Amino acid sequence: MNKTLQANYAKSPSQVASWRDYYELTKPKVVMLLLLTALVGMCLATETWVSWQVLIAGLGGIGLLSSSAAVINHVVDRNIDSKMARTFNRPVTKGKISPLRATIFAFVLGVAGFICLELWVNRLTALLTLASLVGYAVVYTMFLKRATPQNIVIGGLAGAAPPLLGWTAVTGEIHSHALLLVLIVFTWTPPHFWALAIHRVKDYAKAEIPMLPVTHGVEFTKTSVLLYTLLLTIVCLLPYLTGMSGVIYLLGSGLLNVGFMYYAWKLKYAANENTAMKTFGFSIVHLMVLFVVLLVDHYLKFTL
Repeated sequence: MNKTLQANYAKSPSQVASWRDYYELTKPKVVMLLLLTALVGMCLATETWVSWQVLIAGLGGIGLLSSSAAVINHVVDRNIDSKMARTFNRPVTKGKISPLRATIFAFVLGVAGFICLELWVNRLTALLTLASLVGYAVVYTMFLKRATPQNIVIGGLAGAAPPLLGWTAVTGEIHSHALLLVLIVFTWTPPHFWALAIHRVKDYAKAEIPMLPVTHGVEFTKTSVLLYTLLLTIVCLLPYLTGMSGVIYLLGSGLLNVGFMYYAWKLKYAANENTAMKTFGFSIVHLMVLFVVLLVDHYLKFTL
């Protein structure tokens, strides 16, 4: 444990953690985005409305297990977080919540989420969601993040799982259309995260994390962002080409991908100090709106 963490934990008895500190541990903004993709997966799995039990228990269980994974990430990465401007104020890093209490909190969330899915949804969804937790909290956070610049590519599969989890919550089976949704999020993840890594390259270098811009340079990473965004544009055509979605999705995804390509191109060839963060910000909007368009297209297809 580094000196900063030791000092923070030494002060921790005088600091009373609030519910907001525990809430922050769950990375609520990230979890909400994951739940949006899971919700769309649920809705696309059926031509009718999703039952309230599956909707509430499914999203609740997926959300609890995703939150548990986020808390584990805070605990495991506390030494790294203390060296980075973006994360040094996190509750565990600041000593507001001890690693033991955070671990117990993660365990309670994880068990509650698994039970929720096992009892009121189905076992397949419970096991797949648990596997996603292990993939993110253990495989990515504990090993890949520290081992290879391809960490976010390989580890991104865990974060891409929620649409599949939503689908299996409704149907109890894995379908090729659900895997297409996973492929979209999987392809979206590298350009999304590498844009942030470019902006925070000095922090990652200081923390000795082998993110792509640290190991291969910023220019190489910009090229990778551009190429992955091009690949994402192609992948986003698949729901239309396979008959999964219609013209509304084709037009909406086309506009969104043009916007993403614009930012990726600018990041590579005409960047200023804010371009990387603007690209990162647009990537979040891109995924959110893309899945909303999928949802709109799906229900209009069955009502028109």
